[in-house]
Amino acid sequence: MLFVDSDSILDPGALLAVSRPFIEDPVTMVAAGGVIRAVNGCRVKGGRVLEVRMPGSPLADIQVLEYLRAFHLGRAGWSRINALLLISGAFGVFRRDALTSVGGLDANSIGEDFELVMRLHRTLRKQRKPYRVTFLTEPICWTEVPSTVPVLRRQRTRWHRGLWETLWAYRGMLFNPRYGRLGLVAVPYYWIFELIAPLLELVGLVLIALGFALGLVSWQYFLLFMLVAYAYAIIVTLAAVTVEELSFHKYPRWRDLGITLVAAVLENLGYRQLTAWWRLEGWFAALTRREQKWGTMTRSGFTEVDS
Repeated sequence: MLFVDSDSILDPGALLAVSRPFIEDPVTMVAAGGVIRAVNGCRVKGGRVLEVRMPGSPLADIQVLEYLRAFHLGRAGWSRINALLLISGAFGVFRRDALTSVGGLDANSIGEDFELVMRLHRTLRKQRKPYRVTFLTEPICWTEVPSTVPVLRRQRTRWHRGLWETLWAYRGMLFNPRYGRLGLVAVPYYWIFELIAPLLELVGLVLIALGFALGLVSWQYFLLFMLVAYAYAIIVTLAAVTVEELSFHKYPRWRDLGITLVAAVLENLGYRQLTAWWRLEGWFAALTRREQKWGTMTRSGFTEVDS
């Protein structure tokens, strides 16, 4: 069973590529996901991406880097050690019998794609059935990322609320040796470095700034702390860009490479702090049991070419 967002575009051959694992291993393969890339700025005609370009808007450019980092480093790494917890609802394939056996998507979950994969893991582990959930770097689904701050805020708030609600619902997997590397490595990672990370980041920034303002922290230590923190973030992003350039080279123009380098720096100058705050808003909304709202996700549409 294929899941694809209605406003997305698949590369030619993407369906064949994402279906290959099921053909090669029809017994244990239960789910496979492909790469999600930002279509903003690309030239599109007849439902096909003809030319890949960076959006040229700082807000969208930074999101391109986020997607590269999440898929080339994150999903690929977790899949390599057979501990993939998330297949994006924008582009994923599930074996029908496995999907129906766990009841399909949960209509009450705001993070339905994450919740579904977690439920698959928990159910199949309890049944002690051999299975595989994998990620592939070849098939690409192009999707439009938010181009305005209000839409981006609603998206990130919703994502983090879904993350919290799913992790809490499956808290029994946390540090549970029954789930192997899922329970001992992957789930704890999501708790610490995905769920709690924005809180730690913002608290750390406030404390270091207060320490500097009150004279408790020297300017040398303050400067070194900020350089180390954000230099590390930039290096990780550049690693994802390097993987992209060496393996896929989807952005052929030198101008686009320059934009990615600038965006890697700009991401840390306000954008990260804003998205961290929005993620906390989603967490707070879940803790206070506010009504779940998808929100209006305004789209600008694809850049169609005439010839």
